[in-house]
Amino acid sequence: MRINFSQNEARVIGCLIEKQITTPDQYPLSLNALLAACNQKSNREPVLRLDEAQVQETVDGLIGQRLVMERTGFGSRVAKYQHRFCNTEFQPLKFTDQELGIVCELLLRGPQTPGELRTRTQRLCRFDNAQEVESTLSQLMQREDGPFVARMAREPGRREARYVHLFSGEVESVNESVDLGRVPASAAAPAPATVGVDVDARLTALEVEVAALRSELGHMQRRLDVTERESD
Repeated sequence: MRINFSQNEARVIGCLIEKQITTPDQYPLSLNALLAACNQKSNREPVLRLDEAQVQETVDGLIGQRLVMERTGFGSRVAKYQHRFCNTEFQPLKFTDQELGIVCELLLRGPQTPGELRTRTQRLCRFDNAQEVESTLSQLMQREDGPFVARMAREPGRREARYVHLFSGEVESVNESVDLGRVPASAAAPAPATVGVDVDARLTALEVEVAALRSELGHMQRRLDVTERESD
């Protein structure tokens, strides 16, 4: 299933999933309710300031992709919208409750650590421990119809790596885990052209350091010999 959401499309789909789970009595959403959800200041990253026309244009685009549908209730002229993104009879994409909670949070708030996801998905699904979060992330990365999530390179100063959804295209900063024991030596070794200068410089520095240590050791040995002769 090839999907490449824009920022606004990811926000609209994320909001529709969130409200379907957290406020089912108010779902599907009217355009005004969806606008408020998209511009919500809590549980959103980044905080957006979309206007009604922008949300309507985004919804119309998603309707054209058959990822959103319009519904009008009996006796009401107000159009309401629901997603067809997943877990419906209209699309083959199916997620467990835990998988859907993570995907929803990633759509709404961007890259997050497992610890952040465990805290922020409490209103959407249940995780008993951190291991369940990591297991679900692993499932989303390894599914045959995916992957839907990728692990990013750990940033300096962070204890945990962050995870990102892949519904907005590939992510350049993804850190793919590689088992070097299964990779040919030619693939695992760095190219000489990129490291040759550094190696030469390091070897020169090491040679100077070894020479200095040998000189100091010889000096200490001579002092020890003198001390021994004096004691005799």
